[in-house]
Amino acid sequence: MKQSARVRPEPTLQRKAIVAAGGVQDQAGNVRIEPIPDFDLNQTIFQTLEGKAERFVMKTRVAKTVEWDETTASSIAQDYAAARETHVLPEIDPELLAFMVNECDFDVEHADGSFLDHLYFCFEYTVQHLPQHPALVMLLHSILGTGTNTFAMPAEKIPMLRALLSEEEWRHIEAFPSVLRLLYHGPLRTQLRENAHRINELKSVEFHRVIDNEPITLDVDELWIQLNYQLIHLLDFLPVANWTTHQNDTAFIIFRDLYNFLAAVNKRNATVAYNPTTGPRKLEGESCGMLAWMTTWIPVGLSEKLAARSIERFSSRIGHSLDITLNWD
Repeated sequence: MKQSARVRPEPTLQRKAIVAAGGVQDQAGNVRIEPIPDFDLNQTIFQTLEGKAERFVMKTRVAKTVEWDETTASSIAQDYAAARETHVLPEIDPELLAFMVNECDFDVEHADGSFLDHLYFCFEYTVQHLPQHPALVMLLHSILGTGTNTFAMPAEKIPMLRALLSEEEWRHIEAFPSVLRLLYHGPLRTQLRENAHRINELKSVEFHRVIDNEPITLDVDELWIQLNYQLIHLLDFLPVANWTTHQNDTAFIIFRDLYNFLAAVNKRNATVAYNPTTGPRKLEGESCGMLAWMTTWIPVGLSEKLAARSIERFSSRIGHSLDITLNWD
């Protein structure tokens, strides 16, 4: 981040495809996927993940290279170029960039390239597909912590950061890491689903900020905006292809659940195209070893439980409470 914060990175073809299309599709038949040999999980945001089984499963999900069919790649590049011409990315406040460079540390790698690549993908997508709300939130969504206890800045610098943001930007940036954990933990999704029939009676949700456990309250309108930001964020973690085989990828599970819930209560305001694939479990154009193939058979329910248990461990280590309160009329 120190050297490149002022230069927008070149997105991967997968990210270009998602931004240009305003959503995701199963790219089976358009790509060739191979495992990355000698992949080091300790160089990614998942470096703090514990447990041999958990680390192996995560490694099989992220340690992949993707080669695209030339025709598809050319089409995506053209569509993305057209999107950038139509939706010009706003300039970022130089003072804020200086804060990110001089006061923060984003050097940890993301699952696919640098963390900066991930942040700019979320920013670009929001500019184009959720234009009614500030895209800057998605450039800074992890500045107060990731789901794996990596922190770009200490809590002591919060006043400096807050002074550079609007009130709406700040509200969603401080809430983002917490809501991300709550989605993976489970009870928030469960309570929202179980009360979908009376969702118009929901007034607010109370929870705790990841970085310092301070209380946060979002009113119901802020909650819907936040959940749309979260939906966009999840796009960058979905399997590129062979969705019927990778149904148990944790991010994919959370994405499907959130996508369907927001649609059911008519609160999905971001443009996010998604058409589930059906058919037999198979890997088209994707190579993996026997153990990696076996991980794709982990039941969805068990994947959710393992993710929840991992979140509990991470939050416990830093004194972060996962308690939530939904306030109703």
